[in-house]
Amino acid sequence: MATTKTRKAPARKTSKPKAASAKSAKTVEARVPAQTSEKCMKGFFAKKFDPKENILTIFKSPRIYGAILGEVIGTMLLTLVLLLLGVYQPLYIMFGVIAISAAVYGLSGANLNPIVTAGMMATRRMSAIRGILYLLAQLLGAWLAYFVSIRFISHVSDEPADKLPAIAEIASENFFVITMLEFMGAIVIAFFFARALTYKRSALTFAAIYGTGMCVALLIVIVLSSSFLELQNNFIMNPAAAFMYKVLPTAGENFGEVFGAICQSLLAYVVLPMVGGVIGFYLADFSGKLSGECLACGKGCDCKEIKK
Repeated sequence: MATTKTRKAPARKTSKPKAASAKSAKTVEARVPAQTSEKCMKGFFAKKFDPKENILTIFKSPRIYGAILGEVIGTMLLTLVLLLLGVYQPLYIMFGVIAISAAVYGLSGANLNPIVTAGMMATRRMSAIRGILYLLAQLLGAWLAYFVSIRFISHVSDEPADKLPAIAEIASENFFVITMLEFMGAIVIAFFFARALTYKRSALTFAAIYGTGMCVALLIVIVLSSSFLELQNNFIMNPAAAFMYKVLPTAGENFGEVFGAICQSLLAYVVLPMVGGVIGFYLADFSGKLSGECLACGKGCDCKEIKK
């Protein structure tokens, strides 16, 4: 008898796994831009420093001690340059800032100026405790520079030991002008520093942008003060160094006059320059945001940090 062979119908391939995988892929693709835009849109008030860093944890790592030492050494060297050369040598100061910043950037980020540290804290790039430690380190570095300077001058010159190039005392008629010069210069310095952070992976590029910004700020203020306002030696744009320039008056006819002059000096050389630093950082962030930069990483919204 002839046997009939029955052919088995081929199994149908189900397309459900493909559909499921395609759906999951679309979900992932849709999720990445959402995370990207969300992180980039956090904007100005998002934390950009380690959220675990606080007064209880910051001293557990030896890196903070290296950072503080870097700020002390860097600020001391920068203040020495300012004290011995004066602020009317912008090119020399630019090369000095570039060299010092490149040397200590890996240690502390090379703030070297309370103007910059104030802007870093206000834009939440730096925790409050780290910012306070940096400010104290900068004051210590500036004092060490002053101590070295007066010792050097007393040994090589017949001048008194405390005779250093000093900023002229603020006269009441020049208070507004001098304050505006310090304020404008601080904005320029902070803006350049914030933009230099975009190139933080290259210490030399960062230092070059920061040093050039310092030079530009000095040139602007020098031209305005000397050519148009006929003022000389009346700005510094570094609150830590300003104290070493003896901007705080110590003599007057009465206590009220001395106290008023001290308040004017602090406002002109400390408070408003640090406010200018905050404004400079926010201007840099705002301009970067308008150009499509991510405030978290300084790149476009398709940055790789979101995908990690």
